[in-house]
Amino acid sequence: MALVYKICPAADWSAAETIGRFTGSPVDHADGFIHLSAAHQVRETARRHFAGQEGLVLVALPEEALTLTWEPSRGGDLFPHVYGVIDPSAALWVRPLPIRDGAHEFPSEVPR
Repeated sequence: MALVYKICPAADWSAAETIGRFTGSPVDHADGFIHLSAAHQVRETARRHFAGQEGLVLVALPEEALTLTWEPSRGGDLFPHVYGVIDPSAALWVRPLPIRDGAHEFPSEVPR
């Protein structure tokens, strides 16, 4: 099963679980789609866009549970985007994304 990942504030994901839908974080709303990352992209996404931010979670989502559009971004690499909403119950798991030694520490489930 291939997974994609969402990094977001824990409060945003918690609210989504309460209402039964995730419509995105402020950056997603501004861009008109929900930003996700593949496993080989997620660490760089954290470094570039979430450096120093605490209170984040990493959400693992099976690709087959989403309607993904793969679009070029950083260096022409294709990134998964969702135009619409995500059902939080589709998440395989949700883990805290703490900062250790100045960088986010990823759970062991995320391949390098």
